[in-house]
Amino acid sequence: MRIAFVIYEGMTALDFIGAFDPLTRLQTMGFVPDVEWDVCAYTAEVCDGAGLGFVPTRVGEPLSGYDLVYVPGGFGTRRLVEDPGFLDWVRTAAGSRRVASVCTGSLLLGAAGLLAGRRATSHPSAFDELRPYCAEVLDARVVDEGDVVTGRGVSSSIDLGLYLVEQIAGSDVAGRIRRQMDYPYGA
Repeated sequence: MRIAFVIYEGMTALDFIGAFDPLTRLQTMGFVPDVEWDVCAYTAEVCDGAGLGFVPTRVGEPLSGYDLVYVPGGFGTRRLVEDPGFLDWVRTAAGSRRVASVCTGSLLLGAAGLLAGRRATSHPSAFDELRPYCAEVLDARVVDEGDVVTGRGVSSSIDLGLYLVEQIAGSDVAGRIRRQMDYPYGA
């Protein structure tokens, strides 16, 4: 299984790390040994909204060929929804088995056309911005539309990560990872 974690200038670090941690534990804890991941960016230099730097392992390469493409949110989304090159790059994820986003990452999926006709969620402060891109905005921690899954606000990235773990490896594995993370919520 191949996972692409998308990063970009102005993302929220917890949006990224909250799902990265449980999903990569599938491999590091030995539950799904063939899990591989890349940290993918459109540009070589990436800092979160507070200036914390991240180093991508792949830059500008298509997001096709991954089983899961994960997109975090952050204030940088407001600029990127107007960036045709970035949106074209995000569109390359369309052939992936599953695309997921948390917080305002759903704005990026929406602007790229990946939420058309689907229900989705985002940070509550972005519900109005999300409405033009999808069929319905739901006030829920996780919204699963099959091949597209969206998560609500920042801390729900952990919930979304554990939800995706459960979808990949079952509730027992998700529970074991949750307990190892000492996360008191969920399965």
